[in-house]
Amino acid sequence: MPKSTYRAGITGLGVAVPDKVLTNLDLQQMVDTSDEWIRTRTGIKERRIAGPDQAASDLAVDAAGEALKNAGLRPESVDLIIVATNTPDMLMPATACMVQDRLGAANAGAFDLLAGCTGFLYALSVGHQYIASGTFETVLIIGAETLSKIINWKDRNTCVLFGDGAGAAVLERVPDNRGILSTRLGSDGSGGKHLKVPAGGSRLPASEATIQENLHYVTMNGREVFRFAVRAMGEGAMEVISMAGLTPEDINFFIPHQANIRIIETAARRVGINMNRVLVNVDRFGNTSTASIPIALYEAVKQKKIKDGQNIIMVGFGAGLTWAGLAVKWYQKQ
Repeated sequence: MPKSTYRAGITGLGVAVPDKVLTNLDLQQMVDTSDEWIRTRTGIKERRIAGPDQAASDLAVDAAGEALKNAGLRPESVDLIIVATNTPDMLMPATACMVQDRLGAANAGAFDLLAGCTGFLYALSVGHQYIASGTFETVLIIGAETLSKIINWKDRNTCVLFGDGAGAAVLERVPDNRGILSTRLGSDGSGGKHLKVPAGGSRLPASEATIQENLHYVTMNGREVFRFAVRAMGEGAMEVISMAGLTPEDINFFIPHQANIRIIETAARRVGINMNRVLVNVDRFGNTSTASIPIALYEAVKQKKIKDGQNIIMVGFGAGLTWAGLAVKWYQKQ
């Protein structure tokens, strides 16, 4: 008789980022800002920007292909593809279906997931449940964004923050003493007004008026989002640590959503984790939304910072407002 539950772990990672680098000095020529102003308030020095013909699915396919290669798998072995994105190629069909086709993952179901910047952790949690229940054996999770396409490049409060990129993770069954230990998903829809793209959906369909009023761009109440983020990331991390039967001292690496260095530092202090255990790359990529956590995880694994058996905490927040945390005991696939 099959087991009632299985443990899911990450067995392969992949990343894709655009070639174009936009520095703070470049932004000084575009809006009323400065390199010092951006660095001291956000920690960002540069970010990657997609080309005119580069969509979220293009980055997703490249990241997914590398993740599958690193997991030693062929596309035909994938049971399900989940693409977490705020910038789908189009409203329909799902970007995940485009990725499924281009990868040649003929046996996979596919759907998109929208949970703001928290989407990658939401998708990991969903994929984990499919594997834990025995429904699927292999799930491909992708966070892919081309946020530069929905940014108002005249708004200095938002255009300095975001970058483009994609990160992918393969989930498979792993030994019982490894893999995802706990997950926590949360939301507070009353705060949705603080971070949104107002038009383009059924509430405000595209029209001449919505375009003239710049309603198809990201709008953000930075102060309210900051206040929410530090609380949600700190509390979310503590919850999954406790649920996993761990303490902050047991955590080898803390991987927060890469939105703002001040948010990251404040959240780490609240959890009681020293910054030498916090993975940070916001300075080089900016806020890549759903791609930020997998890009940071990928870099740490590639640099061999993360080793088999270590305890990793991932935590994020985003539009919705949403937040999520996930604890994993790392499994190094041989």
